[in-house]
Amino acid sequence: MGAAKAGQDDAMHQLLDRHYDRLYAICLRIMGNQHDAADACQEALLLLVRKISQFDERAKFSTWSHRVATNAALDELRRKHRRPVSGSDTIDSILKDSPAFDRLVAERMTIDDALLHIPENFRVPVVMRDLVGMDYAEIGETLGIPAGTVRSRIARGRAQLATALGNSDDPNQRQS
Repeated sequence: MGAAKAGQDDAMHQLLDRHYDRLYAICLRIMGNQHDAADACQEALLLLVRKISQFDERAKFSTWSHRVATNAALDELRRKHRRPVSGSDTIDSILKDSPAFDRLVAERMTIDDALLHIPENFRVPVVMRDLVGMDYAEIGETLGIPAGTVRSRIARGRAQLATALGNSDDPNQRQS
């Protein structure tokens, strides 16, 4: 960390390489498609390089970088003035065109599609907890909200995700 803060390029590259997969995963789940996720992740990486000297190490680098990536993705969503679009047509065409398509990949795409139907304020904490593995304190710090709010948003987001996937406990809300 110290070498990266001191401006050593190799150290910065190693630091970013070590965290890239998680940062991209955050951006992908928030943005809903690879192209926009790549843009948001690229912006996050640039911000991390520009602001590394301002990192005061009160939090872990991962927490700080997750916050930067989350904010970059949210800024990208706001900049585009749109919500992510459903990818179900794309998923259907992939499944039709590839009979050997792996069931696990199809399920993952179904979850990603369902995530797009959850409001941003619930989707982001669910992604950070369940798909990235951040703890409640890290999520709260990243989003600038109390841990109790994180917990309630995750609970509501999970409930909405279950409903979107047809797994609601309420039989009236189950999809057929």
